[in-house]
Amino acid sequence: QVRLVESGGGLVQAGGSLRLSCLAPASTFRLNAMGWYRQAPGKQRELVADISRRDNTNYADSVKGRFTISRDNAKNTMYLQMNSLKPEDTAAYYCNAGGVYNGGYYRSGVYWGQGTQVTVSS
Repeated sequence: QVRLVESGGGLVQAGGSLRLSCLAPASTFRLNAMGWYRQAPGKQRELVADISRRDNTNYADSVKGRFTISRDNAKNTMYLQMNSLKPEDTAAYYCNAGGVYNGGYYRSGVYWGQGTQVTVSS
């Protein structure tokens, strides 16, 4: 199994910002699409944002205009810049690698990180 390493989670106040990072092996990072998911207690896991090998991006409606997904091929690292954070953004965030697009939608790959907790206080 490929180990993805996430970092950047923490506790912030509403309106604040946070940047999440995900380090992946070069082979996985460069050959496939990647995405960020999150899961809050009692809720289903949801796709927050995804990015293709050519840096095309998609976002969940709930985070459009506030979050930015990006990747740095030289560093084999994917980022999620989160601005104007809201309490409803509180969740465990997971990076995913090895994804593909089917029917215009991101389908998760088999590689996951362990998750990083983001908590937004009101």
